[in-house]
Amino acid sequence: MSPIHVIPGGSAAEALRVALLHAGRNDEVVELRDDLAIGPLRGADDMPDVRKAFWARVFDETSVDIDFAQELQGEAARIERIVAAEAQLVVWHAQSAADQLMLRRVAYHLRDAPQRLNEVRLSVDDLGPRALETARSDRATAAGMFSPEILAAKLLDAAPISVLRIGRLALEWQEVKQANAETRRWQDNTFKSGSFAELDAILVQRASDGWQAAARVAGELMAADVGFLVSDSIALWRCREAAAAGRIELRGASPHGADWRTLELRAAVAACHSTAPQ
Repeated sequence: MSPIHVIPGGSAAEALRVALLHAGRNDEVVELRDDLAIGPLRGADDMPDVRKAFWARVFDETSVDIDFAQELQGEAARIERIVAAEAQLVVWHAQSAADQLMLRRVAYHLRDAPQRLNEVRLSVDDLGPRALETARSDRATAAGMFSPEILAAKLLDAAPISVLRIGRLALEWQEVKQANAETRRWQDNTFKSGSFAELDAILVQRASDGWQAAARVAGELMAADVGFLVSDSIALWRCREAAAAGRIELRGASPHGADWRTLELRAAVAACHSTAPQ
């Protein structure tokens, strides 16, 4: 029986399917899309509405047409299906908070069938010397960064996860859910709780007195070493939230739109209130 491969993200799943095709294999690939590094997690395995409400906030009033309830119900159904299957599972993960949380979530659901669980570890070293020269200081990587050629070369690296480690991974998933932080950093092989305020502080710090392209500032947030990989949708959301709180200013296209090309950002202009003596 062919193994089932579990990998985070649509682009990573497509690359893995290509890799398997070139290797002459027709193994099934299951993608798990939810970025677990950000947003509430308490109840995430039992109540999809927890994550649905969060992602609805992130994409509020944007041009992105997503049925979050359907997406998250589909995610839950895919997890249920891999648990119910009899085939071996191979979990592909890189060194990022989202990938590591996905691994722990799968381990939690497979804790009663540990003999089925295998993994392939991906790291910045697999991307080659040129990538090492420009790697982030935290060396964070996501499965979506790896080409089909690299994934094909890693197929033979699939290895069983020990029963002891599966138990530890499952416990860590439960602990992270209970902590229920706004963000989760992956540092020194440990999850640490963070907040949206930490992301907003970077935006405020990078904002200047003059108008500049919001995409440039958001790009600096996405590249910052915050312990997890910040997506463009999260960066735009935090720009909107920081502007709504009066910490920065936005102009150009609607700040709720998904198109960054005409959106500009600057530091908030502080109003000076003084009372002259009468």
